[in-house]
Amino acid sequence: MSEAVLVDLIHGPGPGPGLGPGPKCSGSLLEDSGSHHVFLLGGKPDRYRNRDGTGFTDALPSISCRSVHVLDSSGSTAECLFRFKQNLDQLGLSNIRVLTTPHGRDVLRVYQDLLFTQVYCFRYLTCPTTCPGCAGSAHPDSPGDPDSPGDPDSPGDPDSPGDPDSPGSGVHPSVEDVSRLVQRLPSLRGQIEVLKSTLIPDCFGHGFSTRSGGVSSIPTLSSLNLFSSRRRRDPDALVLENRRRLALHAGFHPLTLRLVKVAHASDVWVAGKAEPESYDAMVTDRTGVVIAAPGADCMPLLFADPVSKVIGAAHAGWKGTVMGVAMATVEAMVKEFGCRASDIVVAVGPSVGACCFTLDREQALLLHCIHPDCVPDPESATPHVNIRLANRVLLQRGGILPEHIHDDTVTERPCVTPCTSCHPEHFFSCVRDGPNFGTQVGFLWIRETD
Repeated sequence: MSEAVLVDLIHGPGPGPGLGPGPKCSGSLLEDSGSHHVFLLGGKPDRYRNRDGTGFTDALPSISCRSVHVLDSSGSTAECLFRFKQNLDQLGLSNIRVLTTPHGRDVLRVYQDLLFTQVYCFRYLTCPTTCPGCAGSAHPDSPGDPDSPGDPDSPGDPDSPGDPDSPGSGVHPSVEDVSRLVQRLPSLRGQIEVLKSTLIPDCFGHGFSTRSGGVSSIPTLSSLNLFSSRRRRDPDALVLENRRRLALHAGFHPLTLRLVKVAHASDVWVAGKAEPESYDAMVTDRTGVVIAAPGADCMPLLFADPVSKVIGAAHAGWKGTVMGVAMATVEAMVKEFGCRASDIVVAVGPSVGACCFTLDREQALLLHCIHPDCVPDPESATPHVNIRLANRVLLQRGGILPEHIHDDTVTERPCVTPCTSCHPEHFFSCVRDGPNFGTQVGFLWIRETD
């Protein structure tokens, strides 16, 4: 099985940059281990040599090696590892063997948590710092004394800007290194665009994100993906940077953003009470918090009561629709904050339309029971299903006024409910893109009054 091999030439046995595993040690660890794409972290193949003058290019022929890639140390460790991840994604690789020292393993695991997800399987092979096969490995231009004043990244200066692992302000230096990297990344697919419902009053801030203006580069996640999953290739660092950029564009602080913890059910969390492990909706009357519901075919629903100044956000796929998550949100607003259903307005965000969404007949019949028009072709083996209409029907039955629902049936207002599957240039879609799909969100907050 083809895999990637990362040879760490940066991190030595102690704090600060130093010598990684030497050429002989690396070559022996790689023997008889399959077909490889080798990546050198921190320099050119023969930057370090054994006492006998042999280098990495001498060791590589003894293993099955498809290619050698140099991740030049002129950039930060974060930059090198980000380029490494991009190469992995282009090659479709997820198994990584890392050759490093014990110190290097500890450092690289921090970067791994920030820049990779559990899709990537890392296996660390550490070279003993006293390995006789690598004794004398050294950069030919480096001084013999690692603390020499001539070494700008010397461990003698623990706060050297060239050392990403030096102690700093309390935040792990690797975290700061990655943060600097992602904030410098260019926006992809144009600028951030947000859809807004004219039904929601100005006393609330809100919007529905689209896919443009973020930093995620994998095609199905590009570019403003706002959710990280162990099953996808977009790591926390990129998703958090996307959220930061969305927040700056929309006018809220990124740390105040709270997404529902999706379970495809109907549980509602009342902010301020004990938070459950999972829930598909939340409600609050607090300022200073931005509540959000994700969607990538499933509907992000935004609820606002301008009389009581209460808000709610819900995630509604077909399962949540059948289980009644929309009305569960309304009922929580009524019970917990004294709202009246007739005062609540609801905006339905980008989601898959009946044009593109089908279910097995047995599942579709659950929507047909809500209203026959929700399943236009019930005799089909895989009927089309209109989950937006199902939610409108349930909300109106529960007391929401028809004119207080903004969905795709409303033509007198700018559209906020386009079909995600039909518009790949603007929206993510699981139906269209498969399991490695991106996520947009609907978000809402109560503006503070003077």
